[in-house]
Amino acid sequence: MKELTGEQVLLRIMLGESDKQDGKPTYQAIVELLRREKISGATVLRGITGYGAHSHPHTANILRLSQDLPVVVEVVDSQENIDRVLPQIEQYIHGGLITMEKVRVIKYIGDNRQGLSP
Repeated sequence: MKELTGEQVLLRIMLGESDKQDGKPTYQAIVELLRREKISGATVLRGITGYGAHSHPHTANILRLSQDLPVVVEVVDSQENIDRVLPQIEQYIHGGLITMEKVRVIKYIGDNRQGLSP
């Protein structure tokens, strides 16, 4: 496991749950890419409501159940590693938003009790 402390970069990718890349959900394709490229880790978050550039609402409300809920992929790693994979990620995004900001990593450690790592 690599060490990840101090100033790093948070890459946030916002897209739709129904977006596809090579026949699979785009968020899944991005996570697979990040893993292949040995990026520290990624988390996919599914939103309950939101809207994008076209102001079309996406919601999990039972009265208006959307098949395209907002999805956010968050990645924290070094600037160099993010810069290395960003051009590939950009090719996957056909609608959405990508942001990047500096973050301070306080602690990054795997849970060895369960054989898990971040």
